[in-house]
Amino acid sequence: MGDQVTSRLSGFHRLPMTERLATVSRMLRLTADETAQLQGRAGLDHDTANQMIENAVGVFQLPLGLGLNLQVNGRDYLVPMVVEEPSVVAAVSFAAKIVREAGGFTAEADDSIMIGQVQVTRFGDPEEATAKLIANKEQLLALANSFHPAMVQRGGGAIDVEVRVLPAPEGPRGEPLLIVHLIIDTQEAMGANLINTMAEGVAPLVEQITGGKVYLRILSNLADRRLARAVCRIPVAMLADFEMPGEAIAEGIVQASRFASADPYRAATHNKGVMNGVDAVAIATGQDWRAIEAGAHAFACREGQYRPLSTWHFEEGHLVGRIELPLALGTVGGPIKIHPGVQAGLKVLQVSSARELSTVMAAVGLAQNFAALRALGSVGIQKGHMALHARCVAVAAGARGAWIEKIANLLVTHGHIKVEKAKEILASLKASEAVGNASGAM
Repeated sequence: MGDQVTSRLSGFHRLPMTERLATVSRMLRLTADETAQLQGRAGLDHDTANQMIENAVGVFQLPLGLGLNLQVNGRDYLVPMVVEEPSVVAAVSFAAKIVREAGGFTAEADDSIMIGQVQVTRFGDPEEATAKLIANKEQLLALANSFHPAMVQRGGGAIDVEVRVLPAPEGPRGEPLLIVHLIIDTQEAMGANLINTMAEGVAPLVEQITGGKVYLRILSNLADRRLARAVCRIPVAMLADFEMPGEAIAEGIVQASRFASADPYRAATHNKGVMNGVDAVAIATGQDWRAIEAGAHAFACREGQYRPLSTWHFEEGHLVGRIELPLALGTVGGPIKIHPGVQAGLKVLQVSSARELSTVMAAVGLAQNFAALRALGSVGIQKGHMALHARCVAVAAGARGAWIEKIANLLVTHGHIKVEKAKEILASLKASEAVGNASGAM
């Protein structure tokens, strides 16, 4: 990323869409094709779509926005975000601006270590079967790696074997579960296909070693060896807003964090806010966002109770936010290489590795969470969200051009943000315009 690139684009949201795109294209030196991909004019062609999934009948589009102001580990990022929900992109950009002024996010990510699971049954004594598998670990690793020699040459591949014995879900009378874990470094790939290939490939040898019968052979989406973490420290005085002192805003955020830590009902909604940001980046960059969701929510239960992925607390006059979650991401493979929109999104983001992408996504998740808790702990979530929602309602009622903002503002003023009300206002505006035109013609 060149020195001239900055994520701090003041007034960006007030520019027409064409000027926003032109600004980004100049700064990032995008080609005409890449600019067209971001604009949606080129997009995913039908032939490619037909190759990606079964029974394809077309393509489906969602809005693509840019999260601004994000600074992670001293680097600026323009963050492509694909999402249909109003306020998500604005919330991330606003939160990132505050954190940026406080020094930015610090983030790190683990190596790309994933787990392939092989389920064994009818293995006899579990301790004996476990000992046999561990004794043959090198043979299992060699066989697994024979299926992906190129990955091994790049420094990845199967690196360890673990054996887990789990109690039978039926109770003491049932057979315990014997699960072999292949620990695999997937490098720049998310890794699902190569993990599944290795797990399936070693199954016959596992049966031979244990004398048992193998059933499931598949990756685990609980990627708890592949965690990303982000931290921000904001001086409390910087949080003053809504005619409230910074201490009051910070206290609201900390209390919201305490609520989520104690109550799964709140934690689920807390984490949904985190994933609003994470998923939007994941979709824009061609990631398996369903796998990311599954891993994040499973990780949230790791202590036996569903808990928040991020927490907030006071520390020496600062509000400190921390997030940790599993992120199984890739910069190669799957739709990443064949979807032209994804390629354009990655060109905008300009990350050099899956680990760097993980740090950015963790920071985005923490920024989104901060923005939500800041509103929840003070004036409530609806004030900003409903103002943005009102624009969608105005468009749904038939408003276009300058009338969209006018009707949206009137809806918020009335406190009745419904399509029926918007249609009523639109009809009234059209009638007034008609009268004005008639008077001017006389």
